[in-house]
Amino acid sequence: MSAPTRKRRWLTICAITASAALVAIPAGAASGQSGSPFGARALAQVAKEREQSVGALSPKVAGKDGGDGNEADEIAEGADQYAEARTSPGVVAPGAYGAAWTGMTRLPGTGSSWRHVTDLPYNSDDPRYRDYDSNSSGGAGNVTGRMAAMAADDDGYVYAGSAGGGVWRSRAGGGNWRPISDRLPAQSTGALALDGAGRLWLGTGEATTNADAYLGSGVYVLSDPHHGTFSSRSRVGGDELESTTIHQLRFGGGKVWAATGEGVWSHSTKTLKGAWKLEFAPNPDYLPGGSKADDESASYKNIANDIAIDPKDPSKVVLAIGWRSGDDYNGFYTKGSDGTWTRITSGLGDLPADPDNVGSVTFARSADGSRYYAIDQSPEQLNTNPDSGLEGIYVSKSGSPTGPWTQIADYKGLAADGSALTSSGYMPGVQAWYNQFLTVDPKNPQHVYAGLEEVHETKDGGSTWSAVGPYWNFGFPCWSIDPAKQTGDCNQTTHPDQHGAAIGSYHGKSFVYVGNDGGVYKRPVDGAQDASGHATDWTSLNDGTIDTLQYYSVGIGKDLTYGGVSVTGGLQDNGQSVLRSNDTVMGSNFGGDGGDTLTDPANGCNIAEEYVYLAIQVTQNCAVNDGSWVTDPSKITSYNVAPADNATGEARFIAPLAADLKDSATWIAGGRHVWVQTHGYAIRSGAEWKSVYDLGAGRTATAVAASGGKVYAAWCGPCNNQGFARGISVGNADGTGWHDIALPVDGTVPNRYLSGFAVDPKNADHVSLAVNGFSRHWTEGPGAGVGHVFESKDGGTTWKDISANLPDVPTDSAVFTPNGGLAVATDLGVVYRAPGRTAWQRVGNLPAVAVLQLKLSPDGSTLYAATHGRGIYKIKLRDCG
Repeated sequence: MSAPTRKRRWLTICAITASAALVAIPAGAASGQSGSPFGARALAQVAKEREQSVGALSPKVAGKDGGDGNEADEIAEGADQYAEARTSPGVVAPGAYGAAWTGMTRLPGTGSSWRHVTDLPYNSDDPRYRDYDSNSSGGAGNVTGRMAAMAADDDGYVYAGSAGGGVWRSRAGGGNWRPISDRLPAQSTGALALDGAGRLWLGTGEATTNADAYLGSGVYVLSDPHHGTFSSRSRVGGDELESTTIHQLRFGGGKVWAATGEGVWSHSTKTLKGAWKLEFAPNPDYLPGGSKADDESASYKNIANDIAIDPKDPSKVVLAIGWRSGDDYNGFYTKGSDGTWTRITSGLGDLPADPDNVGSVTFARSADGSRYYAIDQSPEQLNTNPDSGLEGIYVSKSGSPTGPWTQIADYKGLAADGSALTSSGYMPGVQAWYNQFLTVDPKNPQHVYAGLEEVHETKDGGSTWSAVGPYWNFGFPCWSIDPAKQTGDCNQTTHPDQHGAAIGSYHGKSFVYVGNDGGVYKRPVDGAQDASGHATDWTSLNDGTIDTLQYYSVGIGKDLTYGGVSVTGGLQDNGQSVLRSNDTVMGSNFGGDGGDTLTDPANGCNIAEEYVYLAIQVTQNCAVNDGSWVTDPSKITSYNVAPADNATGEARFIAPLAADLKDSATWIAGGRHVWVQTHGYAIRSGAEWKSVYDLGAGRTATAVAASGGKVYAAWCGPCNNQGFARGISVGNADGTGWHDIALPVDGTVPNRYLSGFAVDPKNADHVSLAVNGFSRHWTEGPGAGVGHVFESKDGGTTWKDISANLPDVPTDSAVFTPNGGLAVATDLGVVYRAPGRTAWQRVGNLPAVAVLQLKLSPDGSTLYAATHGRGIYKIKLRDCG
């Protein structure tokens, strides 16, 4: 993919950073620092990146790897890359994850139990870690993983649906959370909704088009949400909604309506049996089983965002349909007198009807039925406006979803309401296709909360707005990096990137609950504001009892200060967590997105953390800092050491990084090139990396590993299902002996994404390979083959399938245990093959959560698992058999 389409994903997960108005770091002020900061990167830089991407965005979906500028928006690119690993070389049929989960539950167990490591509050404002690359003092406070949907009632019960860690319940108006969906085969939430009978409905499959959204297994209902838990028996209908995403669930006319990635469906609310009915799909040929189902754009051709039902006449329904980057089918649809769905072309008032200006849409209705509200994201704005993709916020004062609609906010007005996003190139709604919620105060139809990157509130129907939950506190006069304070003299705000909201009551008092990329926050519905319109009464509900942290990686090293070990890991939009052996609260020492990580086994404060596209930062003191670098840049103790593929964009969103098993000072990084550096944690500049092998134009590394100077690198290119290709290259860290392995054409190693290596520490020629995706039973693509774990004893020249009884489940990484066993991380937990055995066992009883990386403790006695939705777990290897 060409460099212009691979700019950093500033817009994707919106890592919180300091404003350009705060500090000016002189060039070369700290050895290894570049003018493109990471944690404390300036909004001006963000805006510049955004502006460069405008014009490269295509309003139509085209080839993802053609280098012609299509899909330059990095969040879509990140989503593609995450999906590629699980779908290429084709498309996956519905039911794959359900079958895999059934197979996993039937595996014999090891009889062991995992211990939860990250079941502590995670303080993003920890005053210990205020180094240059940290976001501490931004004001988000305690955080956890992304929340996609919220629901609440008037009895103090709150329900939070996470992106990858299931649904959680609080009985105390927030806090003291318990998981209630662990028995389901999918832990990704798309929608939560309470119906009129008090039942809780769950739509699985997160519908935000971001880098790590998982498909779902359908819709489930919980009749007694105060006490019960979801089970597979509570699924509504059949498998019609498996392997898709669900954006909203709405009720009306005795039906539940589902807006999904495969059109709009409906089902009776009176009985859970019987199939879902496909109400409308604008391009049915692209649905599974259709004549164009294997087209590269199929997943973008039937996106439904929301459903609005007329409270006065439930037979009148308006559908919001459309792909956020634009397509001919985008628009609002209603059913005509002949029973067919037709696009509304006029009569909506200010609300656009043309496809170019209808993208991602969210509706909300007042409790008394007097008003409808809507947020509309515009493909045209996304493609042409460097400041925002928001078309506007609208109200229908007739209470009918057919309008007429009146615009009550645009991005310029929201920027002037106390927003932190006032810089050109990064203003409210810049991610309106990713960040949206709307909720109306049930007691006041003019009191509305709207979520974009920030939380906005109006009490007068939209005449005036306040940014009650600003993106951060950086740049405001009240802000200070003073370690004695959370965020200077500012009040706590919420984490950025809003996805869900609900209003409920606890002990007779009403609260609004918001879910975002940092978890769950609440404040009184009629809360207080300061002179700038910022709320003074936000409370983080991420108290450590809810752990939905989305780790890409984990690192473990000896804690030389306190004894024991220090555990760290890279996270989606929550930087890098660090847990010292004596901690009761985790801290955040790097900001933004945390990708892969390296930790010195001999010293847990020697850490290398990857942002995205191989933007690597390194510290040798855990990034402990009191913030004095703001006035004295020489006190910065974290350094940007990215290899050159970061600058050219020739690395994957989450790119592979590894240390040699025999020499922790030798690191391997993979982009288009295989990079090696031998200075360990003393590296201070990206120029210290050496390219030892060029994988070739259009190819990019998916996994790297090394032992004793022997290096393995897996690659793909193209990486999507249009001509997907993969391979393995092997050579030495000194640059000699490099060659591409001729993988056999007989399918011994499937033509699927190669996701991880495990090298035998006793013999560098003995290596195991983890293969992602699903077998040809589920994947309609050339060479999908069978098998997920392969073994070579001759340095990769020949391979043997050792999958044996392993279910057909995507595998993500592997590690040899000291006794010669092999542990493998999958999208549905961890499996283990004991030495001398051929069969696999399931390790413990993790929920159906993806485990993306496994690492051993420094003494080799403990296995650590980085899950993408339920934090980090560990288990003693002696318990694995």
